[in-house]
Amino acid sequence: MKIAIDFDGTIVEDAFPDIGRPMLFAFETMKELQKQGHQLILWTYRSGEELKEAIEFCRNNGIEFYAVNQSYPEEQYYGETSRKIHAHVFIDDRIVGGFPGWSKVWQMLNEDKDPESNEILFPQQVKEKRGFWQKLLGN
Repeated sequence: MKIAIDFDGTIVEDAFPDIGRPMLFAFETMKELQKQGHQLILWTYRSGEELKEAIEFCRNNGIEFYAVNQSYPEEQYYGETSRKIHAHVFIDDRIVGGFPGWSKVWQMLNEDKDPESNEILFPQQVKEKRGFWQKLLGN
């Protein structure tokens, strides 16, 4: 799964243009997500030198991103490409209700797993995988 992750206020405390302190469990969670085979994309407002600093900060903390501000490493922007990237999940502090914290993100991404493949299931897939009686009883 491709997971787009914001930097300021999500990976680190928001101190833009400086780099804030790492959010509790941010790097540990991202490392575990990578171990599970997920592709992490840094999706941030930062550009230029501030972006380089953020990438280096993450690298120094053990995270190499699959892509940065793009859907895949080779993607080129020619003015016709949408600036919205393709990801299955976006983790950002600007969501409605605010950033829930990395432990909650971990729980949300790992609460429903397919026991056969260890893949994360989305709500509709969970419903499809339930047995006849579970569907009938609404459980």
